[in-house]
Amino acid sequence: MKTLLLGALLITLASAQAAPPPGWTDDYAKAAEKAKAEKKNLLLDFTGSDWCGYCMALDKEVFSQAAFKTWAKKNVILVQVDFPKKKPLSAKLKEQNDGLKAKYPGGGYPTIVITDPDGKVLTTKVGYKPGSGAKTYIEALGTAANAPGAESAK
Repeated sequence: MKTLLLGALLITLASAQAAPPPGWTDDYAKAAEKAKAEKKNLLLDFTGSDWCGYCMALDKEVFSQAAFKTWAKKNVILVQVDFPKKKPLSAKLKEQNDGLKAKYPGGGYPTIVITDPDGKVLTTKVGYKPGSGAKTYIEALGTAANAPGAESAK
């Protein structure tokens, strides 16, 4: 009985996949389609969600804040491109993320890349400055993206 329960637990843990936070997607193709339909840019967050301290700080200090969520909903489609060490990714997602990393090379984690809906890079930046907060970060993203009609934080 213990062996059966242990086996079931291991299968459950092995099948658990890393999932993006609410408001984000990890499906680049669907995000690009949505960006075209909504005439928005894509914001790609290259992250190590379960091991990168700066990535976790950026999420806590900026991405999880109401001001950022409101700005993002109006201006961009959010795509998490994750490279976790502990959480497993499906082979398809790992292949997609590796391809995006090759297409949009950055300098480390986190790296934020803003593209137009067709994948043309508008800006790439290493993505965390301690204590910047959501408002300052939004202003930097809006300026860097040159997004027509992008609303800033107020």
